[in-house]
Amino acid sequence: MPVVSIEDLPDLLVPGMTVAGLDLGTETIGLAVSDLGLALANPREVIRRKKFTLDVGVLLGACARDRVGALVIGLPVNMDGTEGPRAQATRAFVRNMLPKTDLPIVFWDERLSTVAAQKALIEMDVSRKKRAGRVDSAAASFILQGALDRLAVLDAASSVGQ
Repeated sequence: MPVVSIEDLPDLLVPGMTVAGLDLGTETIGLAVSDLGLALANPREVIRRKKFTLDVGVLLGACARDRVGALVIGLPVNMDGTEGPRAQATRAFVRNMLPKTDLPIVFWDERLSTVAAQKALIEMDVSRKKRAGRVDSAAASFILQGALDRLAVLDAASSVGQ
């Protein structure tokens, strides 16, 4: 399945499936999964990166267990809107993953998601040591929640138009 826009995603979602959000880092992959109602993002265990084929196998296995029907992948865009090396690495990861899955993939602007995740964990009084292990999945939750909120707006707009 190719990369699609968030506006095209509702037509591709199968009822009873969830959506996963990913925060791709150099050492870890933060993972979050929606509820069945596509309203709430829930963080999952961080995936420690080893080798691309192993990483994708672990990721797709986790997606199968959570009945994931689509992936929202954070795209690390610079504050001025340009794409730097991290965005290029994310696009390369997705390009290499496309032949291995039929799941539709959406890129989502992840600007400040890690900052927001760190702030939320600090406010919850999570220790610095525990924060380090949770920030990537918390960032994935922020990425996914943004996409889920957009899907809710699109759903409301389509309901009004009918």
